[in-house]
Amino acid sequence: MQFKNDLFLRAFTDETLPRAPLWLMRQAGRYLPEYRQSRSKFPSFMDACRSSDFCVEVMLQPLARYPLDAAILFSDILTIPDAMNLGLTFGVGEGPRFASPLRDETTIRALRAPDLSSLHYVFDAVSACKRALIDDGVARVPLIGFAGSPFTLACYMIEGAGSSSEFAAVRKMMFQRPDLLKRVLEINTACVIDYLEQQARSGADVLMIFDSWGGVLSPSQYEKFSLTSLQQIASALKQRLPNTPLICFSKGAAQSFSSQAQASVDGLGVDWQSDLSQVRTQVGERITLQGNFDPAICATDAESVRQHVLERWRGFNPNRRYVANLGHGITPDASPELVGALVEAVRKISEKTLDKP
Repeated sequence: MQFKNDLFLRAFTDETLPRAPLWLMRQAGRYLPEYRQSRSKFPSFMDACRSSDFCVEVMLQPLARYPLDAAILFSDILTIPDAMNLGLTFGVGEGPRFASPLRDETTIRALRAPDLSSLHYVFDAVSACKRALIDDGVARVPLIGFAGSPFTLACYMIEGAGSSSEFAAVRKMMFQRPDLLKRVLEINTACVIDYLEQQARSGADVLMIFDSWGGVLSPSQYEKFSLTSLQQIASALKQRLPNTPLICFSKGAAQSFSSQAQASVDGLGVDWQSDLSQVRTQVGERITLQGNFDPAICATDAESVRQHVLERWRGFNPNRRYVANLGHGITPDASPELVGALVEAVRKISEKTLDKP
């Protein structure tokens, strides 16, 4: 595939780029009035996710506003457990809920991987998004597909109700019945491998794993209950899709960056609590880093945005093996104008960085 703008893909090579490529987690989301208008047409969030037309429409919305270097599929990390018939719903103002959480041995022993055909709407959306990005055989920008990590999926599947920053039920199971947690992880791992592969076969150019809750684990727990799965996924995908970059983002797991770098991934997402220069020292020059602006900056003012970019890049080279991004997703209170200011600051400052003698 040829690209009009391939800067994002070139960030996974040793090339020194003319500027830092940029995309933003949740770049299509509630901070955009056009997204809210489009979303209002659907009775539920998952109904929206099942509409390829909607996924294409909202994927293109931020690209129409900002000169971004990648598009990302509009979907959710919980599509896999939803296909396992755990009763996923999204309440108004609440996190996700599962009517049938995995709380006992009988339920977990009965858990089975879903037929991949039950997720055809995701692959259809990927194909539709890719087609929408192509003009005369040339893609506008690369398309990112994604999945939740096996551990993060397990957190929601076991906890069941709403969103949590503690995941007490998961951690209790980890201590009392690690065998049950590992069974959930094994099933999720196999699902994520096949799911991501099919997204790539459907048109995704880069794949990303969101390990949103890896940070609730200690370093030793992380290696046992999250990293092992990530290594299995990366190894399998490298065999099946050797030319498709894979990024892993483990929020709050800075203590495990060195371990993550051994997992055969091409890129690591860096949250806003971490320092890019320190992470570079930990993981070496082979890994592409992605991040790590604080999402709160998009609700401040333009000068604060510019200064934040300068501060984050102090002592760090943003023009080689780096993708500019937030350290987590855009928040609903973000100003579209300040998101534009961030895009402008990233472009101008990284261009000047290259000009330095």
